Amino acid sequence: MDTILHTLSQLDGQTLLFIQDHLRFEELNPFMIRFTNLGEFGLIWIIITVLLLIPKKSRRAGICSALALVASLCVTNFFLKNYVARVRPYEVVEGLTSLLGPVGEWSFPSGHASSGFAAAAAIYKSRPKRVGVPCIILAALLAWSRLYVGVHYPSDVIGGAIIGALLGLIVFWIFGEREYKRKAQRARRRRR
Repeated sequence: MDTILHTLSQLDGQTLLFIQDHLRFEELNPFMIRFTNLGEFGLIWIIITVLLLIPKKSRRAGICSALALVASLCVTNFFLKNYVARVRPYEVVEGLTSLLGPVGEWSFPSGHASSGFAAAAAIYKSRPKRVGVPCIILAALLAWSRLYVGVHYPSDVIGGAIIGALLGLIVFWIFGEREYKRKAQRARRRRR
């Protein structure tokens, strides 16, 4: 098991160095720093959630998104980060530079990826695809930005995305699924 973890860690580090050496561009760095900060404290997802809570027709999606964000915060930031206690990559990978400087907390899993995919999955399941798909894309881009700025390993981001998506789907299954089925049944009755 230690050999597998060591190999994964080396692959993670090599991937980050590849991104730094071949996919980072001086002109793009200021934008990516500002963009990745949209995910700080789940800010962009909180804004989207509040916007969904305002109209009655999207309120259930807003509630599911809010609950998914809270679940992500508890599971990822309060539990897993402290349990795994993985050091940030720029502290371990020789030659890697964080564009953000030192950031707090542990590295695994990525809170940005977890919160983003938790909210996006809940929204995707609760709203039409024209709303859900852009949320999934935004979550993926924010997750990618964490690799770009050098503050997470790829496995942190993948792990965070999987955890977040699962939490979003679980929240939807518990709180949104019944409403979704009722709407589908009403639509079927109207067609008859």
